[in-house]
Amino acid sequence: MSSTRISTKRAAVAALAAALGVSALAACGGSDGSSSSGDGGNGGSESKTVTLVSHDSFNASPAVLKEFTKETGYTVKVLKSGDAGEALNKEILTKGSPQGDVFFGVDNTLLSRALDNGLFTPYKAKGLDRVEESTRLDKDKNRVTPIDTGDICVNYDKKYFADKKLAPPRTFDDLIKPQYKNLLVTENAATSSPGLGFLLGTVGRYGDNGWQDYWKKLKDNGVQVVDSWEQAYNDSFSGSAGGKKAKADRPLVVSYASSPPVEVLYAEPRPKEAPTGVSTGTCFRQTEFAGLLNGATNEAGGKALLDFLIGEKFQADMPLNMFVNPVVKDVALPELFTKFGATVDTPKTVAPDTIAAHREQWIQSWSSLVVK
Repeated sequence: MSSTRISTKRAAVAALAAALGVSALAACGGSDGSSSSGDGGNGGSESKTVTLVSHDSFNASPAVLKEFTKETGYTVKVLKSGDAGEALNKEILTKGSPQGDVFFGVDNTLLSRALDNGLFTPYKAKGLDRVEESTRLDKDKNRVTPIDTGDICVNYDKKYFADKKLAPPRTFDDLIKPQYKNLLVTENAATSSPGLGFLLGTVGRYGDNGWQDYWKKLKDNGVQVVDSWEQAYNDSFSGSAGGKKAKADRPLVVSYASSPPVEVLYAEPRPKEAPTGVSTGTCFRQTEFAGLLNGATNEAGGKALLDFLIGEKFQADMPLNMFVNPVVKDVALPELFTKFGATVDTPKTVAPDTIAAHREQWIQSWSSLVVK
């Protein structure tokens, strides 16, 4: 798996915000997510700074991180290390002598790599009993703590389908029907997180013995494949604010269930209705985790931070900062997020050990079948 691929939806959210005419910094609340008070170093056991290593698109409201400092005495220093795959690779190379205390950003598609390399010290975070059971993929050992979920789904251009008087597709099965020929653009599964998630969604839907046949039909139905989410959403998708280009002729795109709220939040003027919709029968569920790094200098601070990440303040802060869903039950969601985002009741999933065993083989087979 290439470590240079875009590995989380947060990068896509920042890119979408930029396409809508605001900077990535503004899209992330005007902060890089770090707090700079305190001693500024990782220090020894008495250090009052706890270092969070993450992918580039981690973001939290400054006020929320200040609340953590107020509650615990620890200041959070955020060390961003590239996309999720790149950040994970760096931690594998430095395992035992980590760059920080907590790692945030490994998801269920890469979880086995982190666990097999022994990156994390087991810790059962306080409040874990309030976390959705389905997200606790390492509950026997608690080497990682689930933090958020998100869904990779086909998005559609509402205006296109209204103008054509054509119902948008709802399921994977719909996408191979003749009326949707030459309408879908997706990302390369070898270079893009949503592309990989969409591939895994088809594995979850059709099984190891059926997904290849499905992709043959999807290819025959004119699916377009591009390298990145930015290319797919901003250049080829006709429904995005960034896709107002002559070549943006695809009204279906693989993106996220949370893309419509972003289209609304950063539009000027703000529309009353999202211009895009979500085909909820095409979704793959991502779960993102954090863990206490093995060899952490400030282990006590790392444990306190993990407790905080599944606390209500941080969980409630995520939807409009990282456009993801909380894993803690009954956390109130912002109205904009719920009004314009899609609820996915039955997303496809694939067990992490199954992904670990077959990921590279699936990507190679997919590439030979679809790209070459």
